[in-house]
Amino acid sequence: MSNAPLIAVVGRPNVGKSTLFNRLVGGRPALVHDTPGLTRDRRYGVAEYFGTDLRIVDTGGLDPEAAREVIGAGIHRQALKAIGEADGLLLVVDGRAGLTAVDHDLAKQLRSTGKPVFLAVNKIDHQVVDDLVHDFHQLGLGSPFPISAAHGRGIDALLEAICKVVAPDAKPDPVDDEADSDDIFDVLGDDEAGDPEAENADKPEEPRPLRVAFVGRPNAGKSSLTNRLLGEERSLVHDVAGTTTDPVDTPFSIGGRDYILIDTAGIRRKARIDEEIEKIAVSMAIGQVDRADVVVLVIDAELGPSEQDARIAGMIEDAGRALVIALNKSDRITGDVAKGALREKTEDNFHFLTWAPVTLLSAQRGDGVDRLLDLVRQVAQEHQKRIPTAQLNRFFKEVIEQMPPPLHNGRSIKINYLTQARARPPTFVLWANKPEGLAPSYKRFLANRLRENYGFRGTPIRIAVKEKKDRHDRE
Repeated sequence: MSNAPLIAVVGRPNVGKSTLFNRLVGGRPALVHDTPGLTRDRRYGVAEYFGTDLRIVDTGGLDPEAAREVIGAGIHRQALKAIGEADGLLLVVDGRAGLTAVDHDLAKQLRSTGKPVFLAVNKIDHQVVDDLVHDFHQLGLGSPFPISAAHGRGIDALLEAICKVVAPDAKPDPVDDEADSDDIFDVLGDDEAGDPEAENADKPEEPRPLRVAFVGRPNAGKSSLTNRLLGEERSLVHDVAGTTTDPVDTPFSIGGRDYILIDTAGIRRKARIDEEIEKIAVSMAIGQVDRADVVVLVIDAELGPSEQDARIAGMIEDAGRALVIALNKSDRITGDVAKGALREKTEDNFHFLTWAPVTLLSAQRGDGVDRLLDLVRQVAQEHQKRIPTAQLNRFFKEVIEQMPPPLHNGRSIKINYLTQARARPPTFVLWANKPEGLAPSYKRFLANRLRENYGFRGTPIRIAVKEKKDRHDRE
């Protein structure tokens, strides 16, 4: 996939670049709203045109006026980097708004790169307004492509033209005119443990990148941490909270291991979320937890952990994701007393997550970043760990002898056996004659013993109880 041609989607603000990006790559990975300047970082995705893959990078709006401001200048830097690394450029203009001076300037700038440039005139929702496209011939970029990113009109013709230029050797599969052009997503979810004997068998998996999401409150240093790991400015960093709006997915490799780093918007308390855009951005940030293998909760060490951080951590635990707690800006905490107080406050704030490792680092200076990656790899391994049933039950027999389950309504609870039904997160099933009588405290006790014996550092553990009647109960 890394050898697939890269196409940069560029244009002035609010012409529909992110809507087109979403249409090309499928799904809705980019936040879309009618506010100019919403896209600030580079986002990458893959578009497939009948067997030919194209990598697509979405960029922020190029606006000379906005570039005079700090954040606007950062948006321009990100867009210019995307233009520099791309194999082809896709200039998006607004057909309804008509030709503007900024469009002329951008067309001139893109022509000067010597790279193939394709012109997409967006918001041409019906052929009755195709005449609006003619004015854009003035840009000197060849024949414009009338499209509607929102409705999908003209997208195939645009992709076909791009593929012919940037991937001429590719042989697309035949087009099925009867096929439905809409993508179909099968969402598979199975929160209930199934047949343990069938599910416990390990199935070989294709190697895949480890997805790591950085979440936390605004301005904790998530984007700075992403940039430090990548060695470049991929996410825009500014001391104004809320600079990151869209989740930003970035492939990254180190030490022979492939990762996808996901930088997200800061998660505020609901009572403090006023703007519609930020509500959407926070919702998308929370959604990234479900897409991740490991979640790094980034906390500003100067401010220390808060109730909101504890709520975010609880959400990560509920989602069943591996977790590392990273205290960023720790270089600003000096003295053993201050550091000891920070650790004590962290332990108190996350008393319900004693299994989650805590690390101190400085994204700005780079201190502790290597240690963070080591922890991410370790908790990812623990998250997908499986224990054979025979080994589990030898262990469990000793546990039952030391601490049998308490009586339920004066009768003993018989547990037949324990098995691991699934991984990510490790999920165990107890088969007992009285599932309703097994108290939550006993399941917590079992989870703690499992951790003592097998580790599972950095990952939540699930324990389900299913009924298996003994002979006495069946009679």
